[in-house]
Amino acid sequence: MNTYWKDYQGNDESFWEHEWGKHGTCISTLEPGCYDNYTPQQEVVAYFQKTVDLFKTLDSYAILSAAGIVPSSTKTYTSAQILAALAAPRGVQVSIMCRNGEIDEIWYFYEVRGSVQTGTFVPAEPDGSKSNCPASGIKYLPKTGTPPSTSTGSPPTSTPTPGNPFSGKGTLPVTSGGKTNGCIISGGTWYTTGTCASFTAAASGSGFTLTSSKGKCAVSNNVLTCGTSVTAATVFTTVNGKLAYN
Repeated sequence: MNTYWKDYQGNDESFWEHEWGKHGTCISTLEPGCYDNYTPQQEVVAYFQKTVDLFKTLDSYAILSAAGIVPSSTKTYTSAQILAALAAPRGVQVSIMCRNGEIDEIWYFYEVRGSVQTGTFVPAEPDGSKSNCPASGIKYLPKTGTPPSTSTGSPPTSTPTPGNPFSGKGTLPVTSGGKTNGCIISGGTWYTTGTCASFTAAASGSGFTLTSSKGKCAVSNNVLTCGTSVTAATVFTTVNGKLAYN
């Protein structure tokens, strides 16, 4: 789960608790007699294990990429293109959910032959919610945004004149195509939905460093990363209110 079921805000355990409380009822409501030699909380392990096992068979990125559908900040796709690509390897349709014309979720459906814990999950046609994406003009945005030198946003609050060293705490919204489009989360990744992470800026030399709940932030190979793996924080500056670095 530390590899396949991560919370984009870095709060893994609270996210798992939410998923179990909301979606785990498919297993948590089973009678203990449905198990052989039942032990307390065995259903919790069964739920998470089955979910991860299924997820590992659904490489949405690879499936779309094979059809020429790749993340882009500028290119758009049709609903028919995306649905056809996702249906090809499984032989059944999926549901795609959009937010503001951008792919937000992909729903895969199954029929279970046997018990939920040990049965066979067979790909099935959508049952219930259908795709809500527009027929065309759908954006499939990258998970990681543009590097800090080209991304734009408001620096942490409580700052003096942009370009000078400053300290304070705030969020880092991202501007793409002249419009605010998401923000930077605690690991340094650009996400277009969800809750923005808080960053703390501390004066350093002629600029400032940034730290999130994950750790220090640095730019390497034009990629922003924040975490314990960062040993030397990048010294940032601001240009016209936008985050920049040398």
